[in-house]
Amino acid sequence: MKINTKINLITTAWIICLLVIVNIVVFYSFMSVTVNVEKKIVLQNASAILDDINNGDSDAVIEKKLSKYLTRGSYIRILDNHSKVIHQVTNNEKMANKIKGEFTRKTNSERYLIHLGEVEEQILVVRIPIESNGQVIETLEIGEKLVGLELGKDVLLSILIFCTFFGALISLIGGRWLANIIIRPVSNMIDTMEEIEQSGITKRMVIDQRPKDELQKLAVTFNRMMDRLDINLEKQQQFISDASHELKTPITVIKSYADFLRRRGIQNEEVALDAVEVIYSEATRIQQMTEKFLDLANTDVENALEKKSIDLIALSQEIVKQLHSTYKRDLVLHYEETPITVIADELKLKQIIIILLDNAIKYSSDKIDIFLENQEYHTIIRVKDYGIGIPGDEINNVFERFYRVDKARNRETGGTGLGLSIAKNIMKQHNGEIKVNSIEGVGTEVELFLPNN
Repeated sequence: MKINTKINLITTAWIICLLVIVNIVVFYSFMSVTVNVEKKIVLQNASAILDDINNGDSDAVIEKKLSKYLTRGSYIRILDNHSKVIHQVTNNEKMANKIKGEFTRKTNSERYLIHLGEVEEQILVVRIPIESNGQVIETLEIGEKLVGLELGKDVLLSILIFCTFFGALISLIGGRWLANIIIRPVSNMIDTMEEIEQSGITKRMVIDQRPKDELQKLAVTFNRMMDRLDINLEKQQQFISDASHELKTPITVIKSYADFLRRRGIQNEEVALDAVEVIYSEATRIQQMTEKFLDLANTDVENALEKKSIDLIALSQEIVKQLHSTYKRDLVLHYEETPITVIADELKLKQIIIILLDNAIKYSSDKIDIFLENQEYHTIIRVKDYGIGIPGDEINNVFERFYRVDKARNRETGGTGLGLSIAKNIMKQHNGEIKVNSIEGVGTEVELFLPNN
């Protein structure tokens, strides 16, 4: 069942239930008010009758006086304390015979539904005690046909039933209109998704200029999701293009030297060894590049971090020791307080520090300084070298994939241009920030800002 059909049916059912409850209240209120008005009139007549009757009146006189108060379709009777009728006058004998007299010591009223032939009649019976010397000796009983009640009740029921059906019809029409308004953005979104599925081209939803509501928010979120998808697709295409371009050169070199060996053979051992060395070197570059690709892809998907408290000084000392042993370079660690701890993923934090130090080693020949500083909101790691630096107009490009400042030294340094892209992704995962400050010919300083959780 469609959502708009469900909304329509639920709305209609709710309106019908509400109308039924209101109709019941209206009907019983009408019956109660009408009966109370009639009862008040009858009680006034009863009071007049009691004032008019004297103890010394004969039976004929009493019945004559009672007859004056008869209305259309009524009876008046007086009963003794054994509920025996003493006096009775009526202009509807059948009605009087169907209602049994009853002695009472308190004023009360009852409503009877009796059948007179094929017609049902509502009868209001009021009983008032008659006292003498403080004692209740008799009861005055007055019964009246509620002439207008049955007619009014039938008319009211007809009106209420008509209003209920009319309200249900209006509810169905209004519910359908309301459901269409609510579901239209969802239907548009479904149509847009189906078009995207069939064409493979992302599209946006048209957002109406109306007050902000959940449906507009849904459309905005959908468009934002499409924007992000386009960005990711663009990044993916760019990545594939850049990776293909980067892999093309070493593969071409390997193929060229392999073809050279196939044509010339290996008779000249020196030439053959040179060719094998070049092939090995380019294959190593491809392996390193592939590993960088995997690192970049791993940081792009924003995997869950295994955060824990890390002694940043101890970690930095370990990294400095390892790289000093490998590259025989002067790496100086600076810090003013101990300990300095951060909440981070240790492996990823170690990876990013190594990336910065590796770049500094490749593009400088002097010492490299590492500064650790703990501030109120951030822990700062600064790696400063005194090498070739970065031109001012190229600083904004250093985080782009495969970008290298000194392209001429690419083969010498073995760089892939992916290190700072990986570093930026890792900092993003840690809700941190990375900044690069550099002066060409003077050196470069890279700052990592890790939030203090």
